[in-house]
Amino acid sequence: MNLRTSPLLLGLLLLGAQTQAQDSSFHLKDGDRVVFYGDSITDQRLYTTFTETFVVTRFPKLNVQFVHSGWGGDRVGGGGGGPIAQRLERDVFAYKPTVMTIMLGMNDASYRPFDQTIFDTYSKGYESIVNSVKQTLPGIRLTLIQPSPFDDVAQPPRFEGGYNQVLVRYGGFVKELATKQGATVADLNTGVVAALEKAKAKDPEQAKKIIPDRVHPGPSGHLLMAAELLKAWKAPSTVSDVAIEVPTTVKASATRVSDLKFEGKVTWTQTDDALPLPVDLNDPVMALAVNASDLIQTLNQQRLRVSNITASVYVLSIDGSKVGQFTKEQLAEGINLAVLPTPMIKQAQEVHALTLQHNNIHFARWRQIQVPLASYKAPRTQAAVKELMNALDQEEAEVVTKQRATAQPKARQYELKPL
Repeated sequence: MNLRTSPLLLGLLLLGAQTQAQDSSFHLKDGDRVVFYGDSITDQRLYTTFTETFVVTRFPKLNVQFVHSGWGGDRVGGGGGGPIAQRLERDVFAYKPTVMTIMLGMNDASYRPFDQTIFDTYSKGYESIVNSVKQTLPGIRLTLIQPSPFDDVAQPPRFEGGYNQVLVRYGGFVKELATKQGATVADLNTGVVAALEKAKAKDPEQAKKIIPDRVHPGPSGHLLMAAELLKAWKAPSTVSDVAIEVPTTVKASATRVSDLKFEGKVTWTQTDDALPLPVDLNDPVMALAVNASDLIQTLNQQRLRVSNITASVYVLSIDGSKVGQFTKEQLAEGINLAVLPTPMIKQAQEVHALTLQHNNIHFARWRQIQVPLASYKAPRTQAAVKELMNALDQEEAEVVTKQRATAQPKARQYELKPL
């Protein structure tokens, strides 16, 4: 890869001075159990699984459990999964969460211009949900999510003002309710709309694919949503930060550097505390969305700076695999390993695959067994259902154990060799 011919990627690689290591103020704590609650957008299990993978890779020692409880078509009164009381009892309270996110509104506003009666139903219903959750689970930490966008940017609005402006108004209520209830608020609308606008200016046709049906984002849109939720949770930007001044000076944060040698080439061993978030910049829609946002700058910085070297161009290899080719000026300014094809990214991709696997097992247990077979009251049937659910719970637990083991960082061998 010759970055001199790729200014867009180079822009991601160069390190912005505004990205600083953050402290331990991250919203999630050891032992937390998180339930994501919402409608079909949550039911897609995309922004939720991106969020989970970020937590598991950035905090590999943190013991946090995740349950994804979205149901397509839901409103504040419930929906296809039953009335709201049943949804909360079966799909939230049963897991005894310490943290819960709520995102509702896309369906509640009824895809029409603002209507006060419809809004009143939403506001009263939403507040009732929050009160019920707090009464049943005292001490729970709620994150109320302002509704994600209806795409009136890449595609023309269907009526004057557009449906997203209605959702923004609903989001204003959610923000006020969060303040009133002492909850965290996450705005999954403003940042995504801003990225849509930048993406449209660059590539109007590809921008339409970020939220293809205007309601349900594709993976790229969900990644942007996950980023906004993580920022509301005060997620750290830094994976690791290493500055090497050849031949002997090393400054390192969130990592350990050893065996530094300078013998024409520069070699060292590096063991980071975390893994980068795997982002597929080879996918054109994903790259468009990410480049139109601040996701890399605010959440995915794996910094490496090497100075006081003499050759014009160097090849960086990690564990014997070529990662990229850089000028000494680029290395002195700094590169971001999180956007390069490193062994760490491949490891993080394996973690994400396990995130998806355990969520698929849970979904099958919940939506294909627990809910549809609940009406079969025969003792033999219920005993069989319970046995099968327990078996799937055990299978999911084993996948989660593997996910956490896979997320543990490894010692990596670095080599910078003059070209």
